[in-house]
Amino acid sequence: MPIPFALALLLTPVGENPVSPFIVFGGVAVTLLGEVIRLWGVHHIGAISRTRTDRLGPLIDSGPFAIVRNPLYIGNIGLWVGVALTARLLWMAPIIALLLAAEYHAIVKWEEQLLLSRLGEPYRDYTTRVPRWIPGSHRGARGERGTNQVRSANSAVPAAAFSWKETLFSERGTLVAIAAGYVLLWLKLTTWN
Repeated sequence: MPIPFALALLLTPVGENPVSPFIVFGGVAVTLLGEVIRLWGVHHIGAISRTRTDRLGPLIDSGPFAIVRNPLYIGNIGLWVGVALTARLLWMAPIIALLLAAEYHAIVKWEEQLLLSRLGEPYRDYTTRVPRWIPGSHRGARGERGTNQVRSANSAVPAAAFSWKETLFSERGTLVAIAAGYVLLWLKLTTWN
């Protein structure tokens, strides 16, 4: 989670209203959904999802990458919106969603140019079949909907690049951040107010 969001979540007063179980459990559910989307994505993309360079692996179009081109970013948005909901900061949830969406939109524009320059026509074909953000919203170059089949068109890449053990190991930082965030939220909601 970006540091400013974490500080805002921890330092913003909750108020005197009792904790609504619906909001808390709803927030936890949104967080879990976001992380499940991330885990599914990492399971298919492998360690390349953690790279900080412009190093590329093969085109991945299986699993969640057959449904949308950016499932990891979608998962991140859900994850942190869920944390805000759990913290009962309902006003902050749409702000987090909008700021992360704007940040990821800029990142995706750069990534798409890189992928197109490195992978060429297979990536261009992928972009005509699979929407960037919203499942089922994409129309191909001739106006038909993409098939969005969960498959791998790249014969060199298995349907899942990682074992689940490797997936969990790769996601350990995110899982620790979620756990730490929820411990801090629990402390905030039970002792700091």
